[in-house]
Amino acid sequence: MAEAERIIGTPDTPEAAGDGQERPDAEQEQPPERPRGKRRIAVLFAVAAFAYALDLISKMIVVAKLEHQEPIEIVGDWLRFVAIRNAGAAFGFGEAFTVIFTVIAAAVIVVIARLARKLYSLPWAIALGMLLGGALGNLTDRIFRAPGVFEGAVVDFIAPKHFAVFNLADSAIVCGGILIVILSFRGLDPDGTVHKD
Repeated sequence: MAEAERIIGTPDTPEAAGDGQERPDAEQEQPPERPRGKRRIAVLFAVAAFAYALDLISKMIVVAKLEHQEPIEIVGDWLRFVAIRNAGAAFGFGEAFTVIFTVIAAAVIVVIARLARKLYSLPWAIALGMLLGGALGNLTDRIFRAPGVFEGAVVDFIAPKHFAVFNLADSAIVCGGILIVILSFRGLDPDGTVHKD
């Protein structure tokens, strides 16, 4: 029997068969893979960078071309572009608390950066990226614009009829906040787990 197995090439033991066939397959089934968390963090910072760049560029254009000029009508009197300086929070609220809003914006950025280490959800990465980009955009104004460091007025220019004037950073913050509320109602956590109450 052993001689016949030797002639036809059949191994004497099952372990020998496994040595010749299973190991290459096992190696092929487990290719090296980049951790999902790092990809989600990359998405977060890419979205934040995009939102921040759009806000920064739009404000530079508004200050250079629109400040001290007549408002530009986009959709009749329903939507206009008009440059104003806002010392308060988003949409012009709380102008007497500029320093406090600056500290809050900085705290939000720190919290998002710490939360990113446990991030495994793509929708959460997008939402937090919008929040981060918007907070960075308005914080940049607070730090570098007049009347002084941490007291700077934010440049707002989007003026819908019967509504407060705002900017792209405000829009990113609001959209990110709405997405977070939706994700929370659906039970999706930043770490990718889904819970049902």
